Amino acid sequence: MTTRTRFAPSPTGFLHVGGVRTALFAWLLAKQDNGQFILRIEDTDKNREVAGAEQHIMESLRWTGIVWDEGTDVGGPYAPYRQSERLDIYREWAQKLIDTGRAYADPYTKEELEAFREKAKAEKRPFLYRDHRPENPPKWDGTQPLRLKSEPKSYTWTDAVMGELSAGPEVIDDFILMKADGYPTYNFCHIVDDAIMKVSYVIRSQEFVSSVPKYLNLYEALGVQPPTMATLPYVMAPDGKKKLGKRDGAKDILDYKRDGYLPEAMMNFLATHGVNDGTEQEIFSLNEKWPLKRTVGRLPAKFPEVKAFADKNLRLRPNFSKAET
Repeated sequence: MTTRTRFAPSPTGFLHVGGVRTALFAWLLAKQDNGQFILRIEDTDKNREVAGAEQHIMESLRWTGIVWDEGTDVGGPYAPYRQSERLDIYREWAQKLIDTGRAYADPYTKEELEAFREKAKAEKRPFLYRDHRPENPPKWDGTQPLRLKSEPKSYTWTDAVMGELSAGPEVIDDFILMKADGYPTYNFCHIVDDAIMKVSYVIRSQEFVSSVPKYLNLYEALGVQPPTMATLPYVMAPDGKKKLGKRDGAKDILDYKRDGYLPEAMMNFLATHGVNDGTEQEIFSLNEKWPLKRTVGRLPAKFPEVKAFADKNLRLRPNFSKAET
């Protein structure tokens, strides 16, 4: 099978090192295996979308040297690559689930759902939507949320980084596939797109591990073979207490460009950050080795302060030229 990977950011702001690191690993794997790397824009959350963010994402990746084979600006065999332009596709796949009895319209109001949650809380038990499935749901007309009719079961799967993982049926619930505004949820559309685009490896951050069981349940409902999953541990803030995030002061990746850092240094650092291949080598060519096939650590890696980052990367300072490094 041809190696096909993707980076699928949401245009909700700037890219920081965590997002670029995910894109880098996906790109390197495809590059090493003579496969294809896809840039897909997941813009289904219109309330959080930031004007100009898509262009910023592409500019950031280009600065680091990441080039995509398929994407919103270059096209490809599975275009369009912007999810807001693929709504008919999601509705078609949603209808398949309805036709096979694996999806149904959610008839409840927000107030009714909140009452269910409060009742579960009062009874000191977890809230599960599947405990409240309507006996005779209305026909889905696109104005109500559409939910997966889950089939709770235990799952064991192999993650290319984390190894063997498992979860019980208690984490499987009836989650929303299509929202009342006509847009799909991330949990639905990324699986549809990965299947259509023949993505063979899904590389993403640790925050998605807990969602994998429900993804596997949806893969089964759709009759789709899941791709190989590779979970990257968090990139932690300098204090090591929480993951690096935009809300916690993570820098725009292009700030490093403006400060004079070389893209080669940034990419070398991210490719080796949290990686231990058993050698003392610190400088790698992008064509030389692929971190996932070496040893990506299972524990979060702390992103250092700017000075430590500079010291690690050939003591780069603003305005240094390539010759001087």
